[in-house]
Amino acid sequence: MLVFFSAILIGLSLGLFGSGGSILTVPVLLYLLKMSPELAIASSLFIVGSISLFAAARSSLKRLVSWPHVALFALPSMFGTYGGAWLGTLADSRWQLLLFSILMFMSAILMWRKKVQTTDASQALKPMTLIVTGILVGTVTGFVGVGGGFLIVPVLVLLGGLAMVRSIATSLVIITLQSSVGFIKYYVTLSAQGAIFDWRSIAIIIVFGIIGSIVGGAIANKVPKKQLQRGFALFLLVMAGVVIYQSVL
Repeated sequence: MLVFFSAILIGLSLGLFGSGGSILTVPVLLYLLKMSPELAIASSLFIVGSISLFAAARSSLKRLVSWPHVALFALPSMFGTYGGAWLGTLADSRWQLLLFSILMFMSAILMWRKKVQTTDASQALKPMTLIVTGILVGTVTGFVGVGGGFLIVPVLVLLGGLAMVRSIATSLVIITLQSSVGFIKYYVTLSAQGAIFDWRSIAIIIVFGIIGSIVGGAIANKVPKKQLQRGFALFLLVMAGVVIYQSVL
């Protein structure tokens, strides 16, 4: 029951904020399903990518996804994710978690201070800014083994000029692409080492996570934009505290 509830919460987070899936998924896999840290990180990428794919498809049908931002940000970030995932297989997981939490904390402060936009900014796209940022974000997300929404959403709002709701929808597409690339790298490496994935548990979490994402998306459409952005910032702060506590232990 805890796993089912956690899976719904994972989907709820992705549907509501366009991020947070991996932050919640990794502890579930580690502590409830007793996976090794390496398998938990790899499996979380597959789970979050699958749930995000479903949520992104629904957002696309509603025409909330900004495809120019996807093209400029996602493709470079996929290369960064692959390289970051390679580095992640060589690093101590405690340093991965610590970097993860520091970046979440910084993103939370910037999002809290950012003036709330209800529509997209009128300035033209800045291709080089999005490309360079995409590579950096992709590298970090691949390194720490997360979908990256906790960084992607602030980047799209602060640098991409998108409104919060559009940023969430667009981030789901980018998370799907990044998670896929990151998972492939981890899967190849771990399979070569003889690791076995628990596909049954992964499938159950994905199904209930999709249910949660539907609920989260419905809530996001009804919450005032200012409260949604401030809520996202607080969510990041809480998750950063949790991850720092875990990494210290």
